[in-house]
Amino acid sequence: MSRDRLLAFAQLLRIPNVFTAFADIMLGACVGAAILPSTPIAFWAAYLVLALASGCLYLAGMVWNDYFDLAEDQKARAFRPLPSGRVGVGIAVVLGTLLFATGIALAGAAGLLAQPEWNHEPLVVALGIVAAVLIYDGGAKRTPAGPIAMAACRFLNVLFALSLIPESALDIEKRIHLAAVVGVYIVGVTWFARTEEGRSRKRDLALAASVIALSLLLALLLRAKLASGLGTFAFPYLLVAFGFLVGLPISRAIGDPNSRNVQAAVKRCVLGLVFLDAVLATMFIGSPGLLILLLLPPALWLGKWVYST
Repeated sequence: MSRDRLLAFAQLLRIPNVFTAFADIMLGACVGAAILPSTPIAFWAAYLVLALASGCLYLAGMVWNDYFDLAEDQKARAFRPLPSGRVGVGIAVVLGTLLFATGIALAGAAGLLAQPEWNHEPLVVALGIVAAVLIYDGGAKRTPAGPIAMAACRFLNVLFALSLIPESALDIEKRIHLAAVVGVYIVGVTWFARTEEGRSRKRDLALAASVIALSLLLALLLRAKLASGLGTFAFPYLLVAFGFLVGLPISRAIGDPNSRNVQAAVKRCVLGLVFLDAVLATMFIGSPGLLILLLLPPALWLGKWVYST
């Protein structure tokens, strides 16, 4: 396969962004390692399979996004792989279907590895992710509920990451709260990005930024619910550092809401998910949670050639 052909598929799949899906799963693994009495080899093997499943489901979502956007892209974004003809529409349909099927199969396999008896929860959540992705890509993103529909995909992916942890170790309330931190963050990011191709309205950007800030407040409230022995005292400071990381380009975009500034802020926020997951992991496991940041260098390197939005 030629280099141009490989680049076309990488652009269709939004390869740099898949590391954010892996980060969600690593967050779940950190939570499990922190609160479970032991983490045998099977635990880590199950999480490796779960990460591959999450990656497949995410990549499938990128393919179906461009498939459903084909008519619009032919008018406004003819450079993209499908409207430009660099990737055939039929090939995209087959690829998207295979990625969904592989992700579902791997989710079922992860449930087999994690416990002596099959845990069906990863498979159930994976099917929920598939449904949420198709609802979002198939039309919900063009409605006012678009940011919430997008957030549902990421909310479910965090629940997917926690699905291998027994409920006796992490109750449903804390699972939903942790997933909601990431979900609310994505509501804000998606809202911020809605008019990124033109000149955005300052008021809309400011409101979206306030939703992102709300997600950080939710993270602090979750920390208050956890046992004092978990995590690191540095968590609030790391959360503030994350706020500055995404807040600076956001404030720049609000000050001058042209497409370049808004797209730069959105890219920072999307890849910033890796940083957010790492910070949330330190809430449970302490400084080892920052190892999630190792996913950033390959994402940033690939981002030099492949667009993220």
